[in-house]
Amino acid sequence: MAKSASRPRSRSTKSRLPPTLTHGVAAALDKKAIDLITLDLRKSSAFTDFFVICTGGNVRQVQAIADGVQEALRERNIRPALVEGYSRADWVLIDCFDVIFHIFTPATRDFYDLERLWGDGERIAVPAP
Repeated sequence: MAKSASRPRSRSTKSRLPPTLTHGVAAALDKKAIDLITLDLRKSSAFTDFFVICTGGNVRQVQAIADGVQEALRERNIRPALVEGYSRADWVLIDCFDVIFHIFTPATRDFYDLERLWGDGERIAVPAP
């Protein structure tokens, strides 16, 4: 009896995404981040695998989102390599090597327009952890 050809297995997007990404995105959304997008940069010549770009309505909300992301990662023993811009809070960058979180005020996000600069990155949906 001939063995039938097995079907290729499809992997869910969730299984391929690092926990840094899924938990950080969930925390940002929990703190009411606006216009959150995730760029998959693995196929480009980027220095990281993913960008998470979001907006807070004001400086206090930007800091609250940054605090929420860091707290969610800390609970999973994930420590950022670098956090920049927190005190000024018009653009907070949280560098976790494979994922970089960019948290902006609206005017700063419009000015730097990272989505355009990294336009070769694929926009992906991040399921809840």
